[in-house]
Amino acid sequence: MRLNFGIKSGLLTLVAAILAAVVIMNATRPPELGPKDGEDLPPTELDRVKVGDLAPDFSLLSYSGDVITLSDYRGNRNVVLVFYRGHW
Repeated sequence: MRLNFGIKSGLLTLVAAILAAVVIMNATRPPELGPKDGEDLPPTELDRVKVGDLAPDFSLLSYSGDVITLSDYRGNRNVVLVFYRGHW
């Protein structure tokens, strides 16, 4: 009987630890990045942005983990956008 209680106690502790980890990971989730529109557009629509158009505003994570938003640089600095659609 004591062995069964130990196993049940261990399983209960494991389940509690997993639930706590899931809650913590969801609570510390970074803000959603990427476009807020265009989810219904096909990924190969090449005519959406043309040469000379203002780029749609977007946000990305930098290597240091900061959120960088394109509109923060508009009118202040030159920005070069390169969209590489491949594998690293």
